[in-house]
Amino acid sequence: MSGLTIKKWFTAIVVTMLLGLSSVHADEQAPAAQVLDNLHQYAAVADWDNYFALYTEDAIFIGTDATEYWDMTQFEAYSRPTKGWRYELVDRKIVQHGNVIVFDELLDNRAYGVSRGTGTLLLTEQGWKIAQYHLSFPIPNKIAKKITDQIKAVKKDNP
Repeated sequence: MSGLTIKKWFTAIVVTMLLGLSSVHADEQAPAAQVLDNLHQYAAVADWDNYFALYTEDAIFIGTDATEYWDMTQFEAYSRPTKGWRYELVDRKIVQHGNVIVFDELLDNRAYGVSRGTGTLLLTEQGWKIAQYHLSFPIPNKIAKKITDQIKAVKKDNP
């Protein structure tokens, strides 16, 4: 074989191996993505038993208000009386570090518009579980100062 042919052959093998590794990695992440899909589905229909089964026992939910830092007991007390909430997935990024996944997802909500969910999943004996979920409103830089001034004013009026 000529040097060029060997180079092409070697390159083809390396590319095939890398593609194989990335698809295995994506396959490993599919169950975690399903957990997040289920989270939004269960919340939309207020299926709280299945919703809270997706979290670890010591999980934390961080809401959009600065006071909303809840353990699961607190978050259940807030959630169970409601009829649920609907956030539609727009985009999601998942990064796996062994038995830990960090994620970032853009969501759409009829009342609030674009929201961002970020968090951590842990691989447990029962599969992937949410250890932390943080819901926030991404504020465009163009209006950030105006919004943060409004937040400061509300905080000043309601210490």
